[in-house]
Amino acid sequence: MSARLRPAAGSEAGFTLIEVLIATMLMTLILASLATVTAQWLPNWNRGMARVQRAERLAIGLERIAADLSVAEMMPLNAAARAPLFEGGELSVTFVRTAVGPNTQPGLEIIRLIEKADDQGLALVRERAPFAPMPADARLRFLDQVVLIRSPFRVSFSYAGPDQIWQKEWRGQKQLPDMIRISVRDIASGQVLAVSSAAIVHVNAPAECARAKNPVQCLTARLKPDGEKDTREEQL
Repeated sequence: MSARLRPAAGSEAGFTLIEVLIATMLMTLILASLATVTAQWLPNWNRGMARVQRAERLAIGLERIAADLSVAEMMPLNAAARAPLFEGGELSVTFVRTAVGPNTQPGLEIIRLIEKADDQGLALVRERAPFAPMPADARLRFLDQVVLIRSPFRVSFSYAGPDQIWQKEWRGQKQLPDMIRISVRDIASGQVLAVSSAAIVHVNAPAECARAKNPVQCLTARLKPDGEKDTREEQL
């Protein structure tokens, strides 16, 4: 009688060819599904991150603008000039402030916030120049350009004095504006964004009026036309 051969222990373990093919098909389906989901989700995630980064850069830029404008100084270009150096337009503003930042010398500097165009579109640029008494027709050389706000946002300025009436320009005035409105628009839609704000200028009187016996009377006399000066100004 011949003995039957029995398979050795563990010889039945493993997968058949059909099982391997089925597993491979399932894995292919799973990977294809994951690739489809990722292809739909990743662009949305990238766009969301880009929006967050733009919003953060916009907030930082607006904070820098408001900080600069709020500390504008009533400093004339030279001793003969009666009006402070402040040239405000709808798309640019030039003023004097105390120098601040790394590698700066103590003193004053001239700041200009101006819209410029480059290969990436429109941008609001901050640039500065050292302040020194100079002729009225002197040309300023601005350095250290820093982009504060870039497309798709666009910044415009408006100015209000004691009468609280907003105007698009503030040039040749004997007093700084009380407030400067910073309007931010979306270039595509033209809509004014809710992040728009206003900066309150801290200095609203010249140094000589601060030392005068009657500061209000001194300031009133300075704001009068040159031909209508109050003779009592000499007593201050």
